[in-house]
Amino acid sequence: MVDDIEQRIFELARRYNGVYLFNNEKKQRLLTRDTDFDTDMLLDVGEAEDLMDEFFKEFQVERGQFKIETYYPDEPFSWNPFKKFPPIPVPDFTIGMLIESAKAGKWLYD
Repeated sequence: MVDDIEQRIFELARRYNGVYLFNNEKKQRLLTRDTDFDTDMLLDVGEAEDLMDEFFKEFQVERGQFKIETYYPDEPFSWNPFKKFPPIPVPDFTIGMLIESAKAGKWLYD
């Protein structure tokens, strides 16, 4: 059974999940606790910041050391179009993390 906090966080995430047209029907991706905001929902840094601002305010969660740059680091830039940089590894950033932090009343993942 999904508790009230979980349900409310899923509702918050759905508002940022987007709608995709396929066969003339509106469809949203299925969200689970393991849904990652970057790789699954494809949120850009601005959308993720907006979601997190709303999360901290709506659920009265202490920010602690939360920094969006942990999950969306600045990518190296080069004027040389042939210079390729290796991907920057980032930690998971999931709906489950928001659920657990909301239950604790503070951001648990520094």
